[in-house]
Amino acid sequence: MEQGSVITKYLAPWKYRREQNARRVAEIRNLSGDLCSRCRRPIRFDLPDGHDQGPKIDHVLHAVNGGSDEFQNLCLTHGRCIPVGADNTVEARERTRRKNEAELFGRSKRRA
Repeated sequence: MEQGSVITKYLAPWKYRREQNARRVAEIRNLSGDLCSRCRRPIRFDLPDGHDQGPKIDHVLHAVNGGSDEFQNLCLTHGRCIPVGADNTVEARERTRRKNEAELFGRSKRRA
C-alpha cells in the first residue's frame, strides 16, 4: 500500500472508499464486460455516482441465500436494476407466488 493512500484512508475516508469502489468496478468490468447482469443492456460508465444507468456492484447470490462477498460472487448492474430493500429470499418469493395464485383462482371463481 502506498504512503499517500494510507494518509487518504484516514484523512479523507470518503475519497478512499470512492477510489476502492472504482477499482472494484474496473476489476469486475474486466471480468464480466460492459453489460448489466440483470437486464443485459449496456452500462454507462461515464455517468456520476448515483445515476440509475451507472454501474452498481451487486451480489450474484445474496447473503440471505448463502452468498458471500467474494470477488466471484459480485457482478455489475444498473442502479435501477437492483431492487432496493427487496426481500429476495426463497421463502419470500414462494409466499408471493402463492399469494398471486390465490388471487388468480379467487377471481376465476367469482366470474363463474
